[in-house]
Amino acid sequence: MVGHRWSQASHELKTFLSRNHVPYQWLELERDDEARRLADLAGAGVTDLPLVIVPDAEPLRAPSTLTLAEALGLRTRAEQPLYDLCIVGAGPAGLAAAVYAASEGLRAVVVEKEAPGGQAGQSASIQNYLGFPKGLSGADLARRATAQASRFGAEMLLARDVVGIETRGPVRAVRFAGSDDIEARAVLISSGVSYRRLQGPGLEELAGRGVFYGSSAGEAVQCQGDDVYVVGAANSAGQAALNFARYAKRVVMLVRGARLEDSMSMYLVAQIQATDNIEVRLGASVVAARGTEHLEAISIATGAGSLEEASTNWLFVYIGAQPRTDWLGDAVVRDGHGFIVTGNDLLASSNLRAWPLARTPYALESSVPGVFAAGDVRLDSMKRVASAVGEGAMTVYLVHRYLASM
Repeated sequence: MVGHRWSQASHELKTFLSRNHVPYQWLELERDDEARRLADLAGAGVTDLPLVIVPDAEPLRAPSTLTLAEALGLRTRAEQPLYDLCIVGAGPAGLAAAVYAASEGLRAVVVEKEAPGGQAGQSASIQNYLGFPKGLSGADLARRATAQASRFGAEMLLARDVVGIETRGPVRAVRFAGSDDIEARAVLISSGVSYRRLQGPGLEELAGRGVFYGSSAGEAVQCQGDDVYVVGAANSAGQAALNFARYAKRVVMLVRGARLEDSMSMYLVAQIQATDNIEVRLGASVVAARGTEHLEAISIATGAGSLEEASTNWLFVYIGAQPRTDWLGDAVVRDGHGFIVTGNDLLASSNLRAWPLARTPYALESSVPGVFAAGDVRLDSMKRVASAVGEGAMTVYLVHRYLASM
């Protein structure tokens, strides 16, 4: 891949490749003679970057992730006309559902926009997951689960963006951007959450050019010897800070609250406190960013009401949870923040009329019969890997009950 270091499009494609375990070589136009030579040979202009050179094919010019996935031979299209279960999202909940569904003989397909693993898949080290006393990386957990689901016969479609869901008699149709769709007798929504965007001058303009939302474990290497700022106080922020500290000169955690312990597991708090090059600043938040080609400085508001500027090229944000449910439309009931309402919560007076059947909804069933939700996207979920895996497995039991009742 040939491109500019501070290019959002390049960053997105590199993240897609690394999270899907596709080896690649990155060449920067600003630094590498070979990058300039290859760009000249391809006659690539500014609008053609990033340029992706794949074996036995024409170079890809500023490709989408879908175009790149198809060029690499990754599966992007369904093989069957009808499935027993379509799983939207390949985080821990979706992967667990795929393993249990396929192992029990259900025809299952998983649709993932980015890469298996979800937010958990980006974690450098998950140390409190049952059965791994020394911990494991999120990428390793995702790779193992994906291989397990595939061995049992579940299909995995990558780089497909789901834009809607329809009821077509006894089946549910999951619609993609474009004209394709998948029909299934039941659907599991496990599309997870994304990090909330920071608000303030310059922050949106510099997204992907020094301001990043989440990170993969391998991105820490590019911060060698630099000052890195991490915003957030949940486990994901703590795991990222520890990973960056292995390479960065200094890692500064900016925490809005008064204590890390209020939102982070104690084992992570202890490790952060024991790491010399991690500095935790409480009562602090980022309110602005500045830079021309890329991020050069951030403005930090402190609890005392003062404002200070810090020079940095790297700001990684891990705040809040914004569910990926905008594509669902009005049929699937959600709360004011977009989380899917399921089970007994549907029987509350405000949601009661949304449930169409005489029977009560199953525990993880949404307001559309046969459409379930599991993991972080569901209202009042625990936001932990183990609980997401449990909900994914439980969904398959409920899908069996639903299919038997049809």
